[in-house]
Amino acid sequence: MGLPWYRVHTVVLNDPGRLLSVHIMHTALVSGWAGSMALYELAVFDPSDPVLDPMWRQGMNNQFVGGWSISGGTITNPGIWSYEGVAGAHILFSGLCFLAAIWHWVYWDLERFCDERTGKPSLDLPKIFGIHFFLSGVACFGFGAFHVTGLYGPGIWVSDPYGLTGKVQSVNPAWGAEGFDPFVPGGIASHHIAAGTLGILAGLFHLSVRPPQRLYKGLRMGNIETVLSSSIAAVFFAAFVVAGTMWYGSATTPIEFFGPTRYQWDQGYFQQEIYRRVGAGLAENLSLSEAWSKIPEKFAFYDYIGNNPAKGGFFRAGSMDNGDGIAVGWLGHPIFRDKEGRELFVRRMPTFFETFPVVLVDGDGIVRADVPFRRAESKSSVEQVGVTVEFYGGELNGVSYSDPATVKKYARRAQLGEIFELDRATLKSDGVFRSSPRGWFTFGHATFALLFFFGHIWHGARTLFRDVFAGLDPDLDAQVEFGAFQKLGDPTTRRQNEARISLVNDPKRIGVEARIKWTCIPDRLLAQETEGSLLGDPTTLNIDEM
Repeated sequence: MGLPWYRVHTVVLNDPGRLLSVHIMHTALVSGWAGSMALYELAVFDPSDPVLDPMWRQGMNNQFVGGWSISGGTITNPGIWSYEGVAGAHILFSGLCFLAAIWHWVYWDLERFCDERTGKPSLDLPKIFGIHFFLSGVACFGFGAFHVTGLYGPGIWVSDPYGLTGKVQSVNPAWGAEGFDPFVPGGIASHHIAAGTLGILAGLFHLSVRPPQRLYKGLRMGNIETVLSSSIAAVFFAAFVVAGTMWYGSATTPIEFFGPTRYQWDQGYFQQEIYRRVGAGLAENLSLSEAWSKIPEKFAFYDYIGNNPAKGGFFRAGSMDNGDGIAVGWLGHPIFRDKEGRELFVRRMPTFFETFPVVLVDGDGIVRADVPFRRAESKSSVEQVGVTVEFYGGELNGVSYSDPATVKKYARRAQLGEIFELDRATLKSDGVFRSSPRGWFTFGHATFALLFFFGHIWHGARTLFRDVFAGLDPDLDAQVEFGAFQKLGDPTTRRQNEARISLVNDPKRIGVEARIKWTCIPDRLLAQETEGSLLGDPTTLNIDEM
């Protein structure tokens, strides 16, 4: 019998061995994909400039273990868990799972899967639920208590709020209110310890306590589709959570791994801190040039709109470097002044603009100069106001320009934040901004979370209302049956069509007639419904339609 593509999973119904097999194969596919992608990323990764061309600019995600580096330093002996070692371990594990899946598919009829009372294959789903709960609780607790804290493990990546001093280090659990701050690394340890403890206790409970009969039947605990529905619920919940922490930022998604968030650009997060540091330098009697020269190039690079994940588009494939190019160097911070000596500030482009007028305002927010659309009507053009620009810090430190064309060029570039020299020739970059891994991660997980949410509702409805989906409810389609009522949709005016049921009770063959309401239920189901109430002998049932 041929099966449509959306029904193929029925082959593992009531088959514990092959149900296990397909899950092992799924693990093999995931592990193999992860290892293969890790090797691919390693092959195309350019580690030459970890400051201006980090992995997230190259379109890659990176996860760190003790001994790995993103600072450009040389690792002499990473041991077996190098980049290549981790990728190879995933591929090896994938192959072993592949073989195990084949074995369990071939040898599916094991005594282990048979019920001792009936001799038929069966799954004790409540007990399996308890086992999974317990094991996941142990893994969760172990990650928080050992890996994150450094008790038996490397710790996790911890950085400052501006993504400058990050490194792998151990973390102490935060048990106070600060543990609920998503940007506090200690909350990761404490929450895994707490959630793991709860999972262990809940798993032991479900292993030792059987569900009451009403709850078992009410939640359809004996149906494998119930397991599918509830499992999907756990997955879509986790996907929504990580999509939120990635897009809005948290201690679990450092900007050194995934790049800045869009809100750091919208709120001038890095710009304000840069100005604060420059102001602190001026208060220490440093010159303007010296104060700006103390700003790390890595810090200035965060304050650039090209690193904003919301500037990309769904259909702009490729890494950030394929968009605006590979950043080569920071030109410095431009300070604009008019002929009266007032310092002017270029109004920055908001996130969701592709073009934006070049407007220069003074410290009070008053427009003093612009690049006009209609030069004939201009009153405050760069030429008329006499705007000049001077750079502080970076490669153009101390250089000034007064010719209008050059001033307007740097004013346009200052709309995009700090100004960088970008190499667009190497990768043939097209100048159209791309999103960072932060944006793609969020989009992917939010999309699948919504899809899995629909899947949870779908499969949950199928298992809770299985009898309705099978058509066993005689009144299921009464409201919409054509010609069923004298008055449309009014059950009190139902037409009484008759059917004669002749039931013959062997050997006397006594005929019994019954008048019933005719519904659209198939004859076989109608007979089964009628047999017990009228005669109770399914072997002597005969239906004659009148």
